[in-house]
Amino acid sequence: MRCLQGAALSLLLLVPGLSPVLAADAPTAGPLVIGEGFSLDSGVLGETRRINVYRPAVEAGARLPVLYMPDGGLAEDFLHVAGLLQVGSMNGTTRPFLLVGIENTERRRDMTGPTDVAEDREIAPRVGGSANFRRFIAEELMPEVARRYDITDESAIVGESLAGLFVVETLVEAPGMFDTYIAIDPSLWWNGGALGRRASDALEGLAPGSATVFLANSDQDGIAGPTAALAASLARVPGLAVEYRDMPAEHHHTIYHPAALAAFRSVLAPPAGE
Repeated sequence: MRCLQGAALSLLLLVPGLSPVLAADAPTAGPLVIGEGFSLDSGVLGETRRINVYRPAVEAGARLPVLYMPDGGLAEDFLHVAGLLQVGSMNGTTRPFLLVGIENTERRRDMTGPTDVAEDREIAPRVGGSANFRRFIAEELMPEVARRYDITDESAIVGESLAGLFVVETLVEAPGMFDTYIAIDPSLWWNGGALGRRASDALEGLAPGSATVFLANSDQDGIAGPTAALAASLARVPGLAVEYRDMPAEHHHTIYHPAALAAFRSVLAPPAGE
């Protein structure tokens, strides 16, 4: 047995690709780059924010619409959303979009509005900062993206869970800020569900064609029912085009990828016939 072990070790040392010693002689690996990033000093938030950007392969000089995403860090949802956009653009199921991911610093502060529910305020040292986060996007990030990149006037936003709540709140509070709002498993339980109950009344006066809304939910208790109810109420608002997907086979921790794929193929799709 000892002889066999010695022969096996000799084989590892002599055969290329098998030897741990030879691995030290391998060419140095380089970084795998799919996009770029920059830091933006925010006067609104009083901090520096990291921004990650993916630009699909398009003709030089082509102007792109922009998809903004909270939870946009490399260790968050940026990579898988960039992958969906890359594949969709390549196979013609999604129009090319510039993806702008906003990396988190205090996620639960930025994604939540005010609340009267004591239990809500226990989820983080600071909550209720969504208005400031929205100002940061509108007043600082959007102008910086326009300065750096060739973009069109079209924009969209996508988010899941608390980021989905932020998307819905932005629709209600700033319906003209984006053309398309994609909210996946939005945490509509926040503040006792007040946002979902007042959304349709707050948007009643919108002009036709003001915005497109995509809502999806998993089987998550406290989210599925309120999301379905929100979709039904928003569908009665003349100014909105609303699409709703009930995805009961998905759970809160699995829904983002399949729901984003469905959303991109629907509300970000090329015009029919292209």
